[in-house]
Parts: sequence; C-alpha cells; structure tokens
Amino acid sequence: MKIGILTGGGDVPGLNPCIKALVWRAIDEGHEVLGIRKGWFGLLNYNLDLGFQENAINVTPLDKNSVRTVDRTGGTFLHTSRTNPSSVKPKDIPDFLKQKWMPTEDSETIDMTEHILRVVEHLGIDVMVPLGGDDTQSFGERLHREGIPCVAIPKTMDNDVYGTDYCIGFSTAVSLSVHFMNTLRTTAGSHERIAVIELFGRNSGETSLMVAYLAAAERALISEVPFEAEKLAELIMRDKQNNPSNYAMLTVSEGARMTGGECIETGEADAYGHRKLGGIGQLTGQMLKKLTGQEILYQQIGYLMRSGAPDSVDLMVGFNFANLAVELINKQVFGRMLAIKKGVYTHIPFSMTTGGVKRVNVDEFYDIDQ
Repeated sequence: MKIGILTGGGDVPGLNPCIKALVWRAIDEGHEVLGIRKGWFGLLNYNLDLGFQENAINVTPLDKNSVRTVDRTGGTFLHTSRTNPSSVKPKDIPDFLKQKWMPTEDSETIDMTEHILRVVEHLGIDVMVPLGGDDTQSFGERLHREGIPCVAIPKTMDNDVYGTDYCIGFSTAVSLSVHFMNTLRTTAGSHERIAVIELFGRNSGETSLMVAYLAAAERALISEVPFEAEKLAELIMRDKQNNPSNYAMLTVSEGARMTGGECIETGEADAYGHRKLGGIGQLTGQMLKKLTGQEILYQQIGYLMRSGAPDSVDLMVGFNFANLAVELINKQVFGRMLAIKKGVYTHIPFSMTTGGVKRVNVDEFYDIDQ
C-alpha cells in the first residue's frame, strides 16, 4: 500500500522518531511511504496541473536513508502548519486555485476538502497517517468520513487529545519545564522573589499541574479553575515566609484566568478558531506585586517546552505508536487512532477524538481552596 504521513499543529519532540519507525517498518512490510510537508498545507497546495517533481515542496518520497538520523532531533523534519482545508481563508487559498475556489461575499472561509480528496486520489495514497492534536485529527476524521482510510497518531505537549491517556511530546515538555523551574530557583532565591512561571496549556492545565508537582513549586494555576488574585497573594506570601530562603514559586497555564475574567488572547484566529494565548503569567505577577509589595520574577517558558530532542518516554511512545500503526494498516483496520489507556497500548475509533474534551480531573487532582 502507499502510505501518506504528515505532522500538523505545533511541533513536539518525538515526531521524528515516530516518522522514522513508521517508514522503516512500512518498507520492511512492502509498503511505500510519501511524506506530506507542512501538514494539511502540503495537500492543499499540491498543484494537479504540475508533475510530481514540480510539487516536491509539498510531497516527498520517504525511504530508510532519508529518515535514518531524524530520530536524534526534536521537531518534525516534514515541517508543520495549522492548515484546516475545511475552513480556508481567502488569503490562504493557493494562487492556482483562486479562480475556482474564491468564497462568496457572505462567507469568510471556504471548504476545500474536495481538492484534498482529488490530490489523495491523484497521488495514489491508500491510507493517511496524520500525527497531530485534536485540531489536526478533526480534519483527519473528516477525510475518514469522506472515504479516505486513516490511522491517526496523537501528539501534543498539552496531553489533551480526547480518548488517550498519553500523547507524544508531553513527557519531554514536562521534563524540560521541571529543569527550567529548578534552574530559576537560583535567581528567585538569590533575590528573595516570588517566581511566576507561565507554561503552555490552552484548555488543559495538566502541564502546569504536573510541572508544579515534580518541581515542588508552592502553587499551580490551571486552565480549568479560575483563581482569585487576593487569595493567591495571601497563600503565596505565606509560602514565601515559610521558606528559609524567603522565596516562592508558582506555575500558571497560559489558558488560566482570574475569577470573573477571560483568557488573554491576541491576534487573528487561526484556521481552527484559536487566537494566540499568553500573558496571564505577567498579569498575575503584576497583581501579586501590587497586592504584596514584593518583587516578582516572571518567566514565560513557552516554546522552550517543545524544543530539543525527545526524552526516552517520547522516543518509546513514538516508536511504538508507529509500529502499531503499520500493524493496523497491514490488517486493513482503518478509522482508528492509536492510544494508551490505563498503561496499555490500544486503538480507539477515530470519531472519539471529536466526541469530547480531555481536562484535568479537578475533584481528584486539584485542591481549589489551596
């Protein structure tokens, strides 16, 4: 069979090892693999009036030699984007398609799934393997409903894809964040400050909660629970005073918000309706300084969480998901997403990824009062 593989959404460590393992296993099983560059963007921008070589910027054949060393680095060598072919803005329509596909005056976006289906058929792709979070997988699920066989692999450092307990990228993001938290202790302690560390985490606060737990931070603010600035100031000052070194640290999800407030979003919404988050940590620091009179150390770790080589967990999960995906392809079991449930590798119906939301179990893992 001919397998098309792509990576969509934010990059995370573990994608390259997953791609390598899939290519090697697929070739050993007699399959052919095409790498789609820049996620769904590669298929959207594939010009059917040009030859395969002229479209090399969008699609490239993958063999063992081309992926031999990619597992040693983070990110994705296929590159990525947040393209959603079912909701394309006029400015994002490829020039060679604008005459046919320009939207009407009363529509802000256009559904170009038909073009994707034609490209997949033209390339002779028998099965698509999208590596991505819930946004990327939502269009993969659309393709599955349109008759394109798909086997999905979940990735996101937020670990919030519904239906699986683990996604590629989460362990490395937590490990890196714990390292940076402990590194920042030297400055926070030296200057006796309150350190506010902002972490990625749009709708799920699992990264903030896990990092705070493992780095022994005093407090954690998560996306799921609004917080009161006055109560936080009272708690963090008590923490600081109880520390012999007279400093305190807290983590905050970028999607967190104060009671009665909203998430801090900026810029234009992307193809999936998301605006850029960030700044709640700085606002929290400013409020704490005003309420406590203390100096604040504010640090937004952000992209450092998803940079660099994967740790051993993300190497292992990437390798295993890839091999299990090829096994499903061999058995012609499609419309599934690989998953880990209660410590066991498994697979679930693709439709489950859009059937719910995954959030921190607040009742079990988070003390709202404290």
